[in-house]
Amino acid sequence: MKEDILHNLEIINQRIKYACEKAGRNSDEVKLLLATKTVSVERIKIALKNGQTLIAENKVQELKEKYEDLKDIPHENHFIGHLQTNKTKDILKYDVSCVQSLDRLDLAEKLHQRLLLEGKTMDVLIQVNTSNEESKFGIHPDNVVELIKNVSKLDTLKIKGLMTIGLFSVETEKVRACFKLLKKLQQEIIQQNIPNVEMKELSMGMSGDLETAIEEGSTIVRVGTAVFGTRIYPDSYYWDETLNL
Repeated sequence: MKEDILHNLEIINQRIKYACEKAGRNSDEVKLLLATKTVSVERIKIALKNGQTLIAENKVQELKEKYEDLKDIPHENHFIGHLQTNKTKDILKYDVSCVQSLDRLDLAEKLHQRLLLEGKTMDVLIQVNTSNEESKFGIHPDNVVELIKNVSKLDTLKIKGLMTIGLFSVETEKVRACFKLLKKLQQEIIQQNIPNVEMKELSMGMSGDLETAIEEGSTIVRVGTAVFGTRIYPDSYYWDETLNL
């Protein structure tokens, strides 16, 4: 198991390096985030003890279940799944440093209220639905600026950039269009110079399309399957808000 994970990590890091070289970018500009949904604590520990520092969950329940076993190993924990407003307390309790999937004002306000109570701040990325698929969460591209302006008024939330899932397709140029749109939105938001807003992070690209994402400016690629192996659940399991887990 250890050898497989370390081998897979080596391959992913090489893919990131080569993609950066092709795009004329420094590989230090791109962070590898390990998506650990359904991955056992033992497997996650192997990655964390061998140079990886950034992981993320899609489900609050899994965050809870793994927290005690992982808390003593230095790492940063992000949340990348659809977050229900009644779960904001748990996000803080289990040391999530960044919610990458902020896509609506009511969630921002709930997080803000909880952070105020605890005297904390939190990094967030705004999730954008760049593929225009009803099955995907994220705010519509036309409404991103308005949401950011409203969230920027909540001083406990530190907007650091944008996130998208992109189209699940084997047609590279269709996937690329999603990433290009996110980059375009980033540049438009930078031009608006909105107070308390940074646009340094673009979280886009996963196991199958990270090269394309890096070419289009990704600073965080989210990889799970290519490191830990195929999961037993379909993608819909991880993005379905009706599963109250």
